[in-house]
Amino acid sequence: MTTQKTRIGLIGTGRIGQLHAENIAANPDIQLAWVADPFVDGARTIAARFGGTPTNDATEILDRKRVDAVLVASPTPTHIDLIEACIDHGLPVLCEKPIDLDISRVNRLRAKVASSDVPVALGFNQRFDPGFAEAHRRVSAGEIRDVEQLTIVSRDLAAPPESYIAVSGGIFRDMTIHDFDMARFFLGDVVEVSATGSCLFDEGARRQGDDDTVVVTLKARTGAIATIINSRHSAIGYEQRLEAFGAGGVIQVVNAPSSLVSRSGAQGVETKSPYIESFLDRYAAAYAAELAEFIKLTRGEASTSPTVEDGRAALMIADAAQRAAQERTVVTIGAE
Repeated sequence: MTTQKTRIGLIGTGRIGQLHAENIAANPDIQLAWVADPFVDGARTIAARFGGTPTNDATEILDRKRVDAVLVASPTPTHIDLIEACIDHGLPVLCEKPIDLDISRVNRLRAKVASSDVPVALGFNQRFDPGFAEAHRRVSAGEIRDVEQLTIVSRDLAAPPESYIAVSGGIFRDMTIHDFDMARFFLGDVVEVSATGSCLFDEGARRQGDDDTVVVTLKARTGAIATIINSRHSAIGYEQRLEAFGAGGVIQVVNAPSSLVSRSGAQGVETKSPYIESFLDRYAAAYAAELAEFIKLTRGEASTSPTVEDGRAALMIADAAQRAAQERTVVTIGAE
C-alpha cells in the first residue's frame, strides 16, 4: 500500500528555511508544495531547487487544497500569528523556536491550542540529535539510577551580528533556550533558577545590553540540579556537550569531531582538527529526524514532537534566568 506524500508549505527561506527545504526534498514521504517569503526571490530560489510554488504572501499557503501541513521558519515576531492562522485553517504546523519573546502572547496562544485539535509542534531539534536521544533513552532506562546532576555546555563558534542580537530577545531567550528545553527533557519540571552573565568580548552585545557569556543553575522538581554554561565564541569549534550524573555512574555526550583523523609527531601527539564549526552541520541529523517526527504527528500517529507547552516552559525559564541575572537573585517558577 502506497502512502500519499504529505504536502508541506514552507514559510521563511533564511538559513533554517533552506535546511528544512533540503530535508523535505530528501524525505520520500514529503513533498514541498508551496514556499513563501516576503522577499520572493528567496522563495523562487528554493522552489527552483526543490519544487513547489513560490509566493511572497504566506496566506496563499494556508489552504488545505494546496498543503497538508505548514512549517514556519520565518522571524520570531511572525510565529504566533502564523500558528494561529494555521489552527484557524485546520493545518498542522511545526514552528521554529521560540514561540514568541512575550510570555503573555504565548499564554494567549496556549489557550487557543488547548481548545483545538490541530497538531502544533515546536522546533526544539536537539531532542532528536542521535547522541542526545540515546543518552536520554539510557538515562530514562535507569542506567545511572536517578539523575542528580546535569551539565550542559554550549558554545557557538562566533557571536551573531549586532542586528540579530537587537531582535533576538537576548542570549537566554535565543541561545540558552535550547539548553533549557534539554534540561527539562532530562529532568522534568524546573522550579528554581539562578543565573549570572558577563559581556567579555562582543561589542555588539554590549551595545545592545546583552551578555556573551552566561552560567545558569536550575533546580528540578525532583531536586536534581542542572548547570548550563554558554559562550558566544569558541576557538576550538562548535561545542555541544552534556553529562548526566547519578549514583549509578555518568552518561556523557561529547563534542562532534570534524574529522576522525589525527596526527602524532614531535610537535604533538594525536593532534586533531577543531570540532564541527556549524550548528547546521552538527544538528543535520536532528533536523531531519525532527521533520520525520512531525510528519507522524500530522498523520495522527504517536509522536514525540515538542509542544507549545514545552516552548512555553522553556521561555518561562529564560525569562526567569534574565531576571535572576539582572537582580542577582534566585527566581522560583510556579506550576502554571
